[in-house]
Amino acid sequence: MLRTLAKNPALIAACAAVLLLSSSAQTPQTDERATRAVIERFNAAFNRHDTEAVAALLTDDTVFEDTSPAPDGKRLEGKIAVVEFWRGWFARNPDAQFETEEMIVSGDRGVVRWVYHKVRNGQPWHLRGVDVFVIREGKVAAKLAYVKG
Repeated sequence: MLRTLAKNPALIAACAAVLLLSSSAQTPQTDERATRAVIERFNAAFNRHDTEAVAALLTDDTVFEDTSPAPDGKRLEGKIAVVEFWRGWFARNPDAQFETEEMIVSGDRGVVRWVYHKVRNGQPWHLRGVDVFVIREGKVAAKLAYVKG
């Protein structure tokens, strides 16, 4: 769902604080490493536009909230619907790449601050945003996307 981020980093910091406070303070660091590894594998498969590798990293009941259409975006539920969406998205955006600026992980949750790069109307173009991930049993259970307006 589209949620415009504030022009200052305070909103990102607040999101990170909520993420950190919502997870158990006693979560073993190995869980955080595993969460980070799943998100990194997901992002690498996404940047390769490898639909099958992305699908292998999704739970059957995964949820994806897209940043469009404005104002609230579109919510997709279930692996089949999410994979079909991304298959079409990859076809429409063959040069799209996401650059991770920062990743914050706490327990089974992660926030990735990113820059989306592509060519639009023959010119380099970019958009900045944040994904909030929930990882369950080594797979992505939710990916909620937000962008700057």
